[in-house]
Amino acid sequence: MGTAVRTAMGMGAAALAALMLTSPGARAAAATPTGDPAPQPSAGPVPSASPVSSASATPSGSATPSGSPTPSATASPTASTTPPAGARMRTYAYGPHPRQIMDVWWHPTGPRRPAVFVVHGGWWSGGDKKYMTSVTRYYVQQGYTVVNLDYRLSGDAPWPAQRTDVLSAVAAVRRHPALFNTDPGRYVLVGFSAGGHLAAAVGTYGDGRPGLRGVVGISPPVSPLSAYEDGTADGTFEQRKLRRAAVRLAGGCAPAQCPRVWSSMEVPFHATPGDAPMLAVHSADEFVPPYQSEVLRESLENVGVPMTIKTMAGTFHSAPLYREPGVAETVRAWIAARLAQPAR
Repeated sequence: MGTAVRTAMGMGAAALAALMLTSPGARAAAATPTGDPAPQPSAGPVPSASPVSSASATPSGSATPSGSPTPSATASPTASTTPPAGARMRTYAYGPHPRQIMDVWWHPTGPRRPAVFVVHGGWWSGGDKKYMTSVTRYYVQQGYTVVNLDYRLSGDAPWPAQRTDVLSAVAAVRRHPALFNTDPGRYVLVGFSAGGHLAAAVGTYGDGRPGLRGVVGISPPVSPLSAYEDGTADGTFEQRKLRRAAVRLAGGCAPAQCPRVWSSMEVPFHATPGDAPMLAVHSADEFVPPYQSEVLRESLENVGVPMTIKTMAGTFHSAPLYREPGVAETVRAWIAARLAQPAR
């Protein structure tokens, strides 16, 4: 286990140390509040008041991604929400909170498509799905069903509300495969920064999630305990900010004050044999360092689950890192390989 995690545990959180020594299943049960994820009030996603749609046109081709167009990671709030030819898009609510909404982009004709769920970043306290529109459009053009979702932020509700929301959005789409012409047995999660933490937390929830074929994290802070330790007075501005953000996510308490919450947030603590393979991309010198994912890889490989870490030179984080040459292509190819496998 990484030095920062060991150091954080040495802060006097005896209960946290005890949780680490229990089995992964027992840790998950102990760290997760009863009733998580919360059931939704309706049987399916409810259309928002102002759905966006496009007319059905010709099918967009195979659900297996091709090599073009060139991947784009430009996360612009002004990116077009007009679906590519042959696709449709609607905004749905998957829960009662204003941020429990998702844009579902799908192809109404042709074979059932695998799905890509996109989870935005923003320190768990900000961000919006609109910044993921360009990434979303790219994967729609590749022939996938794509779900670009918002979730409750740390100012709306503490952990595990954010993980619960991603689980609920996934469940809502999987309940309606015919509506979205999608294959509920084949989907991946792609998260940026804090969204990468949420995607990985879903990937290690319980002993694997039905239909989940893989998880991608771009600069994912999968070890909030490491972020807490790295964000002391000697840390950089971004590291100190990430430490404060992790404390807010935990409901305002430090690891020694609420060890069970921090254990629940710590993705490496929950690795089990049924988890999906993962891919993480980091810059070598960014404020969410590669060793966070290295701790997770060790935990996953100990239970027989593969994880790949790609490290790029420099300091870029999240979307700017995704724009670096070769990163988007690596992610696309990894997703294609995972989703090309037949349903189990």
